[in-house]
Amino acid sequence: MNRRSYLFLAPLAGLMLPGTAFAAGPECVQSPGKVIELCVSVDGGNATYEVRRGAVQVLAPSALGMTFAGEPQARYTALKGATRSASDTTWEQPWGEQRLVRDNHTEMTVTLEGDTPLNKAVDVTFRLFDDGFGFRYSFQSVPKGQDVDVMDDRTAFDTVGAYQAWWYEGLGQERDEYLYTQTDARRITLAETPLTLKGENGLYLSFHEAALVDFPSMLLEGDGAGNLSAWLMPWPDGVLAHKTGPFTTPWRTVLIGESAGALADSRIELNLNEPSKIKDISWFKPGKYVGIWWEMHLNKSTWGSGPAHGANTANVKHYMDFAAKYGFDGVLVEGWNTGWDGDWIANGDKFSFTEAYPDFDIDAITAYGKEKGVNLVGHNETGGAVVNYEDQLEDAMAFYARYGVSQVKTGYVRHSGTIPDRDGGKQWFAGQYMVRHNLHVAEVAAKHHISIDAHEPVKDTGLRRTWPNMISREGARGQEFNAWGNPTNPPEHVSILPFTRLLAGPMDYTPGIFDIEHGKTELTRRVQSTLATQLALYVVVYSPIQMAADLPENYEARPDAFQFILDVPTDWEVSKTLQAAIGDYVVMARQPRGGQDWYLGAVTDEEAHTLSQPLDFLAPGKRYEAQIYKDAPDADYRTNPTALVTDTRVVTSKDSLDIAMAPGGGFAVRFKLLD
Repeated sequence: MNRRSYLFLAPLAGLMLPGTAFAAGPECVQSPGKVIELCVSVDGGNATYEVRRGAVQVLAPSALGMTFAGEPQARYTALKGATRSASDTTWEQPWGEQRLVRDNHTEMTVTLEGDTPLNKAVDVTFRLFDDGFGFRYSFQSVPKGQDVDVMDDRTAFDTVGAYQAWWYEGLGQERDEYLYTQTDARRITLAETPLTLKGENGLYLSFHEAALVDFPSMLLEGDGAGNLSAWLMPWPDGVLAHKTGPFTTPWRTVLIGESAGALADSRIELNLNEPSKIKDISWFKPGKYVGIWWEMHLNKSTWGSGPAHGANTANVKHYMDFAAKYGFDGVLVEGWNTGWDGDWIANGDKFSFTEAYPDFDIDAITAYGKEKGVNLVGHNETGGAVVNYEDQLEDAMAFYARYGVSQVKTGYVRHSGTIPDRDGGKQWFAGQYMVRHNLHVAEVAAKHHISIDAHEPVKDTGLRRTWPNMISREGARGQEFNAWGNPTNPPEHVSILPFTRLLAGPMDYTPGIFDIEHGKTELTRRVQSTLATQLALYVVVYSPIQMAADLPENYEARPDAFQFILDVPTDWEVSKTLQAAIGDYVVMARQPRGGQDWYLGAVTDEEAHTLSQPLDFLAPGKRYEAQIYKDAPDADYRTNPTALVTDTRVVTSKDSLDIAMAPGGGFAVRFKLLD
């Protein structure tokens, strides 16, 4: 029999004695272009799936299933009811890295029959694209309204062959704010997702999840042999998830490509989420902002009250003047509300989200901003005191809406595993409790036409399609680490992010620091990049909102470089990863939404790189003025980081461009259509 045939015919099942091991399946499905094949089997009480890409086995038979409190681990005894379908549609994002998204997939749903009541019939849906796949469970045997506790997720991803991995240890107290390390994948202990691998077989893999709603975040546990298994962030009592039947899990996803760029250009995460629940999101506009933020990290002002308080009316108006002069949409103001004095992390329950410090006149500020055409960007730091925030959430959003504030940055600065809940428990930052909370904030905000930029967040899983007011997140080491030191982000960090963290969704990295050294002489205590890198990040690190994070005076001191920030948009028609080697360099190009120009950004690690880049992404037969911002010949992130050269030339799609990047350097281009 071939692989698609039943190993044991269905009539023989009735001859099996109790406890006898037998096999059923496989049932197989291929992606639309027959690039990927996935097969499901039941054998010896275990349900498994395996995956091939062409002639290469990507995943060996890997476990499926979950275990519930009050019953033993289920033995699966049959595989039934396989149904298959296909779909090829295109949908439009209201904002995004790509306006039109093609959803071309095949689908197979199978029913696993188990020997426990809650696992009696488990539907598993597999959705295959040519660049990867996702699958999720639907527990229809759980009676309607019955509460159940998930105690184990048996899902596994057993890779075949040797891989390198980019990862960091999960469950760290600083959540997802760690540097990536590159190791043999067999050294993975417990890794956050997206988890990206590069194989000796020429394939790139990334493991993640989509549509994470009312379920704990999934990490991946390694066994030292290249096999990975799901590890869900638990409740304080050890339960993984509290669910009410029947229920469906998030999608577990695997991206598969022949290049790092294939991972970055995949839209599987978005396609596995439901369409928008917000009927009209036109009130959110992508854009750029400045703010009272970086000066605090430089200790030039404070979040707390006193003579150095940054969020005072005069200072905010100063930033609004700057924003209006140069066309920025908004001004972020942190530290405006009471509760920042003293140890605000330990005393987050003292924050008020409607009471301002006396020197912050929100009436005067918002009226001034309205005259200038500049919006106030709100800020709700919680210190991880989620209960306090939820108790004020409706009032906080209504307060902002009253003043015309349509964008709010939230924060949860507290060690993971110590977030207090209403029952006195201590929660992980991305367990089911916090997953529920983050979505609740977005839902309440949406009612008031407010978008959310979440810092210290639950990771993105494409949920921005369903709730497009979830505009951006942090969820990695951002620019603030380059102010703190101890140490700052090394150059390779930004060449890793597009193929790890950014596979999850937009990141509010807050680029654009021009004063690279900011008074520091020690390399690891200041920004480890060149000025050209800071420009390129506006293209390389996608977000629909981008901050010009430095101080106004530093931008006005470098009008040559500042022009690129003024020109570059934040909403795109299409995005393409042109060249990349994870941890070494990346070159990306994006076309503005509804526009004809193009923008290119490239960054490198601590080594200099010169790349030849064909310009065949430009429209054929058209001429463009390439406005180039590049490292000067003597630029070096260690010794001469602000040396920048600007240049212009006329190019067409038949030309190539030499991209020369200094150590820690970058390269940014605006291709302006001429005719």
